[in-house]
Amino acid sequence: MSSEEAIIESELKGKTLLVYMHMLKKPSESIGVRKVQRDLGFSSPSVSSYHLNKLTELNLVENNYGDYKLVSDIKIGVLKQFITFGGIMLPRYLFYAVLMTTMLVTYLFQLPAIPTRDTYTALIMGVVPNVILWYETIKIWRDRPQ
Repeated sequence: MSSEEAIIESELKGKTLLVYMHMLKKPSESIGVRKVQRDLGFSSPSVSSYHLNKLTELNLVENNYGDYKLVSDIKIGVLKQFITFGGIMLPRYLFYAVLMTTMLVTYLFQLPAIPTRDTYTALIMGVVPNVILWYETIKIWRDRPQ
């Protein structure tokens, strides 16, 4: 990790991280101070202005006459665990969990009616990774900044 990324990671916490994540949802749009205040429920425009200016100082956001626009999309800290997909931030493990669940369900539909040791082994080899992946996905989703 470079020294610049270390500085950004140390500064990108709390409400500043919330503002940054809010801007990541619509990276091509400019956003004003009052919009950030309304969307995130801040007590005053000065709170959102402070955090937007902090993001500007970190060279993540550009200020154009009061309209702030995302300049840089970085993945540090908790953001490494998420993928932005159509304006929605989803946990990385979600895709693996869905893939494994689909594979398990497909196998169950093709499962022979006669239970054998191989069938039980395959079921265990399908259920255990599914449980782990869904657990990790839900854990990351709950730990996201809100």
